[in-house]
Amino acid sequence: MPEDAAYDYVIAGGGSAGSVLAGRLSEDPSVRVLLLEAGRSDRHPLIHVPAGFPRLKNGPYQWDYASVPQAHSNGRRIPLAQGRVLGGGGSINSQVFTRGVAEDYDSWVSDFGCEGWSADEVNRYFVRSESNSRLSAPHHGTQGPLGVSDLLRPHQLSAAFVKAGQEYGLPYNSDFNGAEQYGVGFYQTTTKNGRRCSAAVAYLKPARNRPNLTVRANVTVSRVVIRNGRAVGIHAIEGGSPRTYSANREVIVSAGAFGSPKLLQLSGIGDPEDLAAAGIDTVHALPGVGKNLHDHCDVDIVYELRDYHSMDRFNQVRPATVLAGVEYLAFRSGPFASTLVEAGGFSYANQDEKTPDLQFHFLPAARAGTGAEALKPGFGATLNSYFLRPRSRGTVRPASSDPDRAPLIDPNYLADDYDIEMAIAGVQQSRQIMEQSSMAELVKAEHIGDGTRVQTRDEYVKFVRAFGRTSYHPVGTCAMGTSDDSVVSPRLKVHGIEGLRVVDSSIMPRLVSANTQAPTIMIAEKAVDMILAEAN
Repeated sequence: MPEDAAYDYVIAGGGSAGSVLAGRLSEDPSVRVLLLEAGRSDRHPLIHVPAGFPRLKNGPYQWDYASVPQAHSNGRRIPLAQGRVLGGGGSINSQVFTRGVAEDYDSWVSDFGCEGWSADEVNRYFVRSESNSRLSAPHHGTQGPLGVSDLLRPHQLSAAFVKAGQEYGLPYNSDFNGAEQYGVGFYQTTTKNGRRCSAAVAYLKPARNRPNLTVRANVTVSRVVIRNGRAVGIHAIEGGSPRTYSANREVIVSAGAFGSPKLLQLSGIGDPEDLAAAGIDTVHALPGVGKNLHDHCDVDIVYELRDYHSMDRFNQVRPATVLAGVEYLAFRSGPFASTLVEAGGFSYANQDEKTPDLQFHFLPAARAGTGAEALKPGFGATLNSYFLRPRSRGTVRPASSDPDRAPLIDPNYLADDYDIEMAIAGVQQSRQIMEQSSMAELVKAEHIGDGTRVQTRDEYVKFVRAFGRTSYHPVGTCAMGTSDDSVVSPRLKVHGIEGLRVVDSSIMPRLVSANTQAPTIMIAEKAVDMILAEAN
């Protein structure tokens, strides 16, 4: 097939959603599919080692994004790592598998007119995607591509945290994706046989030898080609040379909550004021593009331990690290089979809510950038929390017409006072959990913020504004809906343009009450059915 040949479907973005789309659509041998990914392949061995992800978040496998100065977070430019690799965030994340609550999806229907996206209707796609090692119907699948499993051997610190959560008053929960989200327990993760199971592994790898699927990495997509109101292809730069790839049926944008609005804007689709400010001519006015950005604002507390037994001790080459490496290579078990974010839970900040509005992640290690550098290796643990339903909204705007320029990303964290109050409640509950006997006997000292006192409300406000960060869950910038400020229809078609869809986390009109990888995979699974139904 010549390099600039026509395909049936051209997919811009090889992250979680793009990998699902390419794998599923190419199951039909009569359909030609092209997947374009800006980043590298996922061959790096650390990608596939569950505990390897912290070494990848500051390297070439992620977009080096940062926010604009945050008006409500002390003017900080907050790093916003996103996967730049086949598999996207699913190739470099901590593999936590949560889906949210039924009310999240039902509200997409009731509040935004997204017919077909109720909890009952999307559950089949969660089930279809999943191969769960322990759980089954009605909430889980056992035959899908995405491996989901329990920790083989939870760290003793994680087990202590789960006990402490129960001592605080949270019920033990063995399935955060089942009938009830509330409680504390161990997370299931997107791992299989001791290895990471990203969407690239689950969906793309089995499809790579199909003659009707072409996957190209290290390709910069510069814009969608629009003719007479229809998307007909993609302009890209590959190896320094321009390329044009035609799409006979559809162009599908799957570049994530930052990349998808950026690509639409580079193509002249967006708010005319935003486009004009970047020197881009308006092809199709769609003011909602890049609006409605929101994310969970995460707050960390680091704890210094009395004894030398956290995962930090494996950050240096020493006999214990070598032995752990040998154990992993031989048996796919041991410390390197840990996803680090092993335990957590869901609680209430506002008792009037119908479902939990706080989430916790516990790490048997000291998270970098939180004062952990002052701790001795092996003597740290981290508990973070975030409010699940933020009210603050931000934007993604183009910086220029240059596709190599990062967009102007303003999550607008903590702009709403309610978010501040809920974040404070999360920090307070975190501290209370860690004060319970099962954890207190292991903890030498709490390290919160810069070491200054955090007791009064004003001190809590200062702490949250000074140290709140991304939880890597940005959504909403190409929001699905039927109103004038939405970007795509409930069938994920870009309003006013034929042959163009957006399929990724950016289409969520409202953030789910959980991590976002599993819902993104669900979105792509459902999109495949919609695409195929219209093609036949």
